[in-house]
Amino acid sequence: MFCVPSTEFQAIMNITKGGLVLFSANSNSSCMELSKRIAERLGVEMGKVQVYQEPNRETRVQIQESVRGKDVFIIQTVSKDVNTTIMELLIMVYACKTSCAKSIIGVIPYFPYSKQCKMRKRGSIVSKLLASMMCKAGLTHLITMDLHQKEIQGFFNIPVDNLRASPFLLQYIQEEIPDYRNAVIVAKSPASAKRAQSFAERLRLGIAVIHGEAQDAESDMVDGRHSPPTAKNVAAIHPSLEIPMLIPKEKPPITVVGDVGGRIAIIVDDIIDDVDSFLAAAETLKERGAYKIFVMATHGLLSSDAPRLIEESAIDEVVVTNTIPHEIQKLQCPKIKTVDISMILSEAIRRIHNGESMSYLFRNIGLDD
Repeated sequence: MFCVPSTEFQAIMNITKGGLVLFSANSNSSCMELSKRIAERLGVEMGKVQVYQEPNRETRVQIQESVRGKDVFIIQTVSKDVNTTIMELLIMVYACKTSCAKSIIGVIPYFPYSKQCKMRKRGSIVSKLLASMMCKAGLTHLITMDLHQKEIQGFFNIPVDNLRASPFLLQYIQEEIPDYRNAVIVAKSPASAKRAQSFAERLRLGIAVIHGEAQDAESDMVDGRHSPPTAKNVAAIHPSLEIPMLIPKEKPPITVVGDVGGRIAIIVDDIIDDVDSFLAAAETLKERGAYKIFVMATHGLLSSDAPRLIEESAIDEVVVTNTIPHEIQKLQCPKIKTVDISMILSEAIRRIHNGESMSYLFRNIGLDD
């Protein structure tokens, strides 16, 4: 695992005031690795708590030490069973609240349901619902990393620190990719062009954007929007009223804006889950002459057959952080590499607990980062 060294961080990491309690809300032992790394960096022991599932699949939490008047930090990494993970967090937060904790800070490196942060047809904004549930349970502060959309912070009525993993990924590129000066940063869709531009400007590299890839399969024809009005409403529609119809979108052929011939292509994104779009991008880049292809993302969900598909693809390496545990996927696919981000999370915890400014962790970060 690649870990960014920092003598400045390490010199101050163990300086914490009393009254700090660190809990892991995961009942799954494979999800506790990040919590242990953070506790080790802070020089504290993990708090004593039992989190387990009853035979009927109900979640039970038993806090086994006093939290009265203390700053409680609950670290929750998302497992494959996302809904159980959420319930574990909510129940533990509420248990700390009813046990008179001074403050309850959630450390959730990957915020679940973050892709459902916009209204789609007759769906719902689940991220808003989840934020309301966390606040209602008793959360007083949230530490997270690379939200899918930064606007999700506005769903909370508590402070939210949205940390960035890009410094760690940038250092990986500089130290682990030979001849990275011959690379080009690639956005696999126009939507991720800002992130690619941020990486390219910091590394002084060129940028390429893939346009025309397959879009999400969403048909307006099946959701009832084109259905005629019911008979009782026909009279209410003025016969001369003609609302202009929006021209339907048509996917253009796949094109690459930018030169990737004879270059190393580095595809950057925030989440890699369903890898089909990444595989299609890699094939397109290979056809355009890229001789090596890297994929870099903050959150490696790598669901379903992702490890096998990556192993069989034109992608040379996939680099993700340990915001989500993926040790099993790494065994299935040696191309998957991990960058450790426990350092910045532990420093955020230390600063919040000691009442210090968080601006140090957001140096040189612009609005588009």
